[in-house]
Order: sequence, then C-alpha cells, then structure tokens
Amino acid sequence: MKTENRNIEEKLLHPMNGGVMLIVDLILLVACGFLFAFGIRQSMYGHIAAAVIMIIVSCVGFIAVCICFGGLKTVRPNEALVLTLFGAYHGTIRKPGFYFVNPFSASNSPLYDKAQSAAIKAAKAKSNDLEIVTTPTRKRVSLKSNTLKNEKQKVNDGMGNPIVIGTNVIWRVEDPTKAVFNVEDYMEFISIQTDSTVRNVARLYPYDVIDEENDESEKTLRGSVQEIADRMETALQERVDVAGIVIEDVKITNLAYSEEIAAAMLQRQQATAIIAARQKIVDGAVGMVKMAIDKLGDEEIVLLDEERKAAMVSNLLVVLCSGKDTQPIVNSGSIY
Repeated sequence: MKTENRNIEEKLLHPMNGGVMLIVDLILLVACGFLFAFGIRQSMYGHIAAAVIMIIVSCVGFIAVCICFGGLKTVRPNEALVLTLFGAYHGTIRKPGFYFVNPFSASNSPLYDKAQSAAIKAAKAKSNDLEIVTTPTRKRVSLKSNTLKNEKQKVNDGMGNPIVIGTNVIWRVEDPTKAVFNVEDYMEFISIQTDSTVRNVARLYPYDVIDEENDESEKTLRGSVQEIADRMETALQERVDVAGIVIEDVKITNLAYSEEIAAAMLQRQQATAIIAARQKIVDGAVGMVKMAIDKLGDEEIVLLDEERKAAMVSNLLVVLCSGKDTQPIVNSGSIY
C-alpha cells in the first residue's frame, strides 16, 4: 500500500556560492572582533551604554557568524546532498561544488548513520565510557556505480531440482531523494530484493533439457544464461524503483547442481553422452557392413548365401561396435 512519503518529489536546490559566503563570514568575524575591542575601549573612557551595546552586538554577531559557518557544504562529483529543514524535506544538491545553504538544514545519508551507529556500538563494547566515534563516510549519497556480489544460494529449478546459483549486480542511485526517504537502508534493500528476484526467476526454468528431442526450444538456466539474466534485471528493476535505484546489469556468476544431486546428474549426463556415441558408432558400422557386402557382391569376389551374409554381418558388427580391441580367429579352411 502506498503512503504519502512515497510521493516526495526531488527538488533541486541552487544555493549561493560557498566561497563568497566564506569571505563574507571571515570579514564579519574580523569586524565582530574589532567591534568587541572598540566596545572595551569605550568602556575605559566611561561610555558604558555604548560599550555594552557594542559588546552585545559583537557577541551576537560572532555567534551568528559561527552558525553561518555550519551552512558551508561541499559536494563531490557523482555525489548528492539531501537536506531537511526542521524535519521537512528541504531540497537536493546534485551539482559538485562549494555551497552555502541554510545552516539549520541537516544532511541525510542512511549509510553514514548506519556506519556511525555501528562504530559507536563497537566503541561501547570495548569501553564503558562514551566516546566520540568518527567514521570515514561522508554524509552524502553516492551516485557512483556499485557492484553487489550476491552470494551463492540454494534454490529449486523449474523441475524441483536443487541448484546453487550466484549473481553479480551493477547498480547506482538515480534518485537520491527516494533512496533516503522511501527505504530505511537502500543497500540492505537492494541486497534482499536481489536474493528474492534470483530465487523467483530461477524456479521458473529447468537447469538443463531432459528430453533433447522434444524440448530443443525450451529455455534453461544452463543454455539461456543471458536471456534469464535479462529477465532478472527487469524483475529486479521493478522491485527497486521505489528506492530510486537503477539496475545497470545482472550477470549469473555461479550455476551448478546442488551437492546432493550433483553425482546423479553427472551420471545422467555421462549416460546421455555414451548413448549418443554408441548411436553414431552403430550407424557408422551398419553403413560399413552394407558397403562391404555390396562391394563383395558387385565385384563377384565371393558369393555368399543369406546364412553366410548374416554370419559376416554379425562378425563385422562385433568388431566395429566393440569398445575394446577384438582378437580375430583366422579360418584357414573352407568357409563352407
């Protein structure tokens, strides 16, 4: 069921240049310092009222300038800064640069919050004292392409056989506003959705063709890897649209029968190969025997009755179809 927070549309901010504001802040900071010193000097000459006003104004100005320094933000290439102001969505900055924004606005990044929480828990586990734990992660949303290596998982194929399959997903954040506000943790979200998609798509196809004569056009996990990977990509894209994520590519990296049936399936494949090889051998042997009998009759080298032909056919087929070397017995007498 859709909720109101899913209707948040990205609002691009165009803040003022941070370099200009930095210079202004520094000038105001110096001016507050001079005003404070001038107020102290005026108090020494007996101008108490003016001195108090100057000192108060300089202190207020100093505090205001310090607050303004908190509004200076940097955005690197392929990064986005998602801001909230007093709990409400304020806007997003996508263009890299140095900016000045409302100093009371807060940056939002689920990955930063998760990393900081994990670091604090790790610090508390080592010491009972509260410590300030810093993390190397910037409080920004990365728009770079990422690789998700989906670990091998055991699923049932279209025929119910257990198989082991693993995938590699290349993705990136397209809409940082959705990634921040529509899901709790978009990294964990895409990982779970990938597991579910791989399982749901893999169970629709058999691992391999069982009856090659009747199922030549049937798609299989082993024979139609690219087509099935494309279907996984489409299905996964539909699942992660809500998080503002774009799936760039999905590849199947691991595919095999599960250990408990791997030996049985290997025997079946070996049996199929042996049958196919024997069939070719028999076809070739029959052709050679027919050619030999026809040439003997056409050239009238020897005339054989039906009984002798049958015996000759039997002997030749044994020699040609045998899997081992045969030991011929030479008849030095008459064949009759």
